[in-house]
This record gives sequence, C-alpha cells and structure tokens, in this order.
Amino acid sequence: MKPKQLAFELPPARPAMGRDDFFVSTANQSAVALVDGWRDWSAGKLVLTGDLGAGKTHLAHVWAAQTEAPIIAAKDVADLPLDGLPPALAVEDVDQIAGNATAEEALFHLHNALSQIGAPLLLTARTAPSRWGLTLSDLTSRMAQASLARLDPPDDQLLIVLMMKHAADRKLDLTPNMLQHIAARLPRSFAAADRVVARIDVHALAARKPANMTHVRAALADIGDDPSF
Repeated sequence: MKPKQLAFELPPARPAMGRDDFFVSTANQSAVALVDGWRDWSAGKLVLTGDLGAGKTHLAHVWAAQTEAPIIAAKDVADLPLDGLPPALAVEDVDQIAGNATAEEALFHLHNALSQIGAPLLLTARTAPSRWGLTLSDLTSRMAQASLARLDPPDDQLLIVLMMKHAADRKLDLTPNMLQHIAARLPRSFAAADRVVARIDVHALAARKPANMTHVRAALADIGDDPSF
C-alpha cells in the first residue's frame, strides 16, 4: 500500500504587496480613496480598519512606498526614538496595545512629535479607536481626531480576486469553474478566502496532484467544519 504523503499548511513565501496587486471593488474603494488622499487627512492621520486579511497591511505598504514611511508594529513604538523621525510613519495593530500603559504613552508622545514636524501618520486596527479600550485619555482624544477608513467584507468579485491572489502566491492553479464553485459556497470573509486556498493546497500536495474539484470540495468541507467561520 502506497503511504500517503504528509502535507502541512504553510503560508505563501512572499505575498505580493504592490499597488497593482491590490484589487479595488465596491467593498474597499472608499478606504482606498482615503488612503490615496493622505494629504487631506484630518490632523494628518488616518486610522484604517478592517477584519483579519482585509488588506490593511497591503494598503499600508502601498502608502509607505508613496510617502517613504517605515512600518512598525504598535507594540514596538516605545523602541522608536523621537529624534530623527521619518517624513511619514505607519503603525500597525494599534488596537492590540490597549491597556499597555508603556506602549500607549509612547504612541501618544510619538503622535505629538510627528504632528510637530507635519509628518502624516497611518494607523491600522481591527476596529475604530472608540472600541480599542485605551486607558490613556490624552491618546484617546488624539485618536478621535483622526480620519477613519474601513475595509468592508468582500463582495463576490473581490472574493474571487482574493482567492486568485492567494492561489498565485502559492503557485496554485485554480480554474474559473473552481473559483465560481467556491465563491457560491464560501462565507464572505477575507480569512475564509485565504483559508480555503490554503486547504486546497494542502489536499493537492497530499494527493501529489494538481488542484482539482476533489481538493476544492475537501477544502470547503474543512471550512464548513470550522466554527470560526
């Protein structure tokens, strides 16, 4: 009996992060326009929100390329010196520092320092600042001044494009019929689009065959059995 090949769910080696790789649809066009219009942000800052996999990091990289901004994690803001600041800055996952007094205070002082030199600030989070649970009132008031953009859940067109992108990142060939079959049955979420392609990859590798409808159905069954979707 031929042993079954073990397969592991691995992330793509190098996801595409360029402007041309970001597909604009009705679900995200307003947020994209706000990011592109960074010179008009209220108080020089924007909070970009959206679910996991919505494209916040991708848009942050696009914006960073336009403005020569470094991208840092919010948990690392205390390590950034306030002298010699860049002309712009992106800080990711800001909602994750809520309740961390050191990080909140560091972000407050960083915000003020950037404001003094007129450097725009892009912040990403799952939700709007009012829902972060910040404990530093001064930081709360500063965040309330920011422009706000939200990446909405994907529409049908964007869902298919997302699956195509994830498949390309994994060098996985999914036919239009496969994509249409998945789109008709998949929850409308960015995480589901990523997860289903990853599961197709796992099943195809385990079978040592190119992706086919058998692998697609197996991946959809995996998603259907996952209570998080």
